[in-house]
Amino acid sequence: MQQPVRAIAFKLGSVTLFVVMSSLIKASSGHVPPGESVFFRSFFALPVIIVWLMARGELAVGLRTADPLGHFWRGLVGTCAMGMMFAGLGLLPLPEVTAIGYAAPLLVVIFAAMFLGEEVRLFRLAAVGVGLAGVLIVLSPRLTAFTNHEMDAREALGAMVVLGGAVCAALAQVFVRKLVRTERTATIVFWFSVTATLLSLSTLPFGWVVPAPREAAFLVLAGLFGGLGQIFLTSSYRFADAGVVAPFDYASMLLALLIGYFVFDEVPTPVMLAGAGLVIAAGVFIIWRERQLGLERARQRKAMTPQG
Repeated sequence: MQQPVRAIAFKLGSVTLFVVMSSLIKASSGHVPPGESVFFRSFFALPVIIVWLMARGELAVGLRTADPLGHFWRGLVGTCAMGMMFAGLGLLPLPEVTAIGYAAPLLVVIFAAMFLGEEVRLFRLAAVGVGLAGVLIVLSPRLTAFTNHEMDAREALGAMVVLGGAVCAALAQVFVRKLVRTERTATIVFWFSVTATLLSLSTLPFGWVVPAPREAAFLVLAGLFGGLGQIFLTSSYRFADAGVVAPFDYASMLLALLIGYFVFDEVPTPVMLAGAGLVIAAGVFIIWRERQLGLERARQRKAMTPQG
């Protein structure tokens, strides 16, 4: 049963939780390495996810998988995406990381055509091109920074790392599209958290630290909020179509701007805002176009005879 208001409420809740989670990671990034942050984010999300699955009577489903290798590859690229994004949060303003991260859904269109054989028409290709141009605008102040002083070089590195994270996030979504053909959502959610927790432990030799009590509290909360955000996100798509819910992803930019300004004293530049606006416009157009195509296909199926 479609309940769009409820779906949008869940979606906005998930967006808020994920932005707050990123803010908590950023607040501890000066001392805690990204791999350790990934561990906290993944490990402390597990209890929330397990309780959710138990409440839905899907715990056994979540534990059972027909494609363990598929979950491993999805977990590997997803963990890399998370680690890169967390590293970028320590090097760049929160709104800028958010804007560059919007490249991921644009790249999904390209990767889905390359690896899954999905048809990509001219309208979507044009929108992807506009969106990627917006990402380049956001990146442009960083592209020449390697020739300047040390802080600029660190920020340029941060921009490249976050862009790499967006590429990995897009690849992870491609793996998810393959997994949903044989796996339930509960299974994908559960095994990603398990895989990310285990993979993050491989970064132990690279300088884990004992977090201060304040940092530890931030990291535990990041994990809990991340798990709850995943549940809200999954729930939102149960009550409405993706075309209704997906555009509210871009509310994260407003939240990132507010938190960046009032918590981290980060003032957005006109260039960053212009680039982010282009990316958001392209993303919304792709979502709208997908919805229109979906409605058109539904009308065609309805018009077909049983033999057709």
